[in-house]
Amino acid sequence: MKAIYLVLDGVADRLEDQQTSLKIARKPFLDLISRAGICGVVYTVGKGIAPESDAAVMSILGYDPHKHYTGRGPVEAVGAGLEFTEGREVAFRANFATVDPNTMKLVDRRVGRSLTTEEALELAKALDGLELKRYGGYVRFKATVAHRAVVVLGSREYALSDNVDNTDPAYRKVGSISVAEKVFNPYVKRSEPLDNSLESRITAELVNEFTVEAVKVLENHPINREREARGLLKANVVLVRDAGSRLPKLKPIKEVYGLEFGSVAEMPVEKGIAKILGMRSIEIPPPTEDKESDYRIRLEATLKLLNEVDVVYVHLKGPDEPGHDGDLRGKVKAIEDIDKFFVRELLASVDLSNIALIVTADHATPPSVKAHTDDPVPIVLTGLNVTPDKVVKLTEEECYAKGSLGVIEHGWEVLHRMLSLIKAV
Repeated sequence: MKAIYLVLDGVADRLEDQQTSLKIARKPFLDLISRAGICGVVYTVGKGIAPESDAAVMSILGYDPHKHYTGRGPVEAVGAGLEFTEGREVAFRANFATVDPNTMKLVDRRVGRSLTTEEALELAKALDGLELKRYGGYVRFKATVAHRAVVVLGSREYALSDNVDNTDPAYRKVGSISVAEKVFNPYVKRSEPLDNSLESRITAELVNEFTVEAVKVLENHPINREREARGLLKANVVLVRDAGSRLPKLKPIKEVYGLEFGSVAEMPVEKGIAKILGMRSIEIPPPTEDKESDYRIRLEATLKLLNEVDVVYVHLKGPDEPGHDGDLRGKVKAIEDIDKFFVRELLASVDLSNIALIVTADHATPPSVKAHTDDPVPIVLTGLNVTPDKVVKLTEEECYAKGSLGVIEHGWEVLHRMLSLIKAV
């Protein structure tokens, strides 16, 4: 068996939207895949849950995040190559953001998406190794891609707990999973303990001290003074979310399916999940503005892995960011770029009579909402002489109304079902 599992990050919009990004986009090759395959829609975690990418990706790879997940922070840390001591330190996903330092009102949760990775790496140097004043607290900090980062908090005097809330107001922590808020107060939140333990209280206090100290360090940092002189937003605060103090204990993906998996992923969380699951990975550079070059590199990595493993999981970030920004035109262009520079060339490079191709998303990110939603996302399986259904375009509406796969209620059912169908063809 050979298969490619292509996940287009946040590509879907709301099923109820009259015009969705997938309807508007000119994407002849994705539509060709849908016409040649069988389609449906899937709730990537479950109905009523607007998941972050971490829980959603784990789910669509076959692992129920309600049972197995321990928080995004540790997974991001692994993906970024930042080690932490389980049970003694707590890892968080972080964003550089822009804040009014006097009121702590957020100006932009992602620094207007204008912070370069190089700038972030310089800012990170000023935060890494920061000593906190209470509880023997300390900080390890690593920038990853653009505004994204990983924070590890520790204490030399006390055990810590990951049962603390986020300071990012756009996400609410529910157990080990963060859920996107439909509406939020645009101020940096104080982290609060989510239970009555001493460990949680101390951890929340350390998080809040770090937040205050980070503003002091970043506000007048040379990088930010230079950005301000150029009329750009300052990266003068760090928002944290998705605390975790241990890695998920997961059965390797090869043992789950009896197949060797490879991974082509752009962001630390997907890289971390792939590493934890034992996938063979090829390191690729972060996305740039040169989409033709970016997708050529990702296609080359995909084809190389296809010669070495049974299933290649490919995760492309493109559509998610403009969805968060409410940029419908930008999201349409992101889909069209993937279609033109990746999907077209992929179809020209593989023989679908011998290889299965699965295309889906990890969640919906509608520009109308500017956040992840719980809407079901399209899924299509083609190749290996699959008998097509009546879907002619890869859209939310067509896959829902005409797809022979119907509605799949939970993401963790997807890969088991798709691989079973592939074996039956």
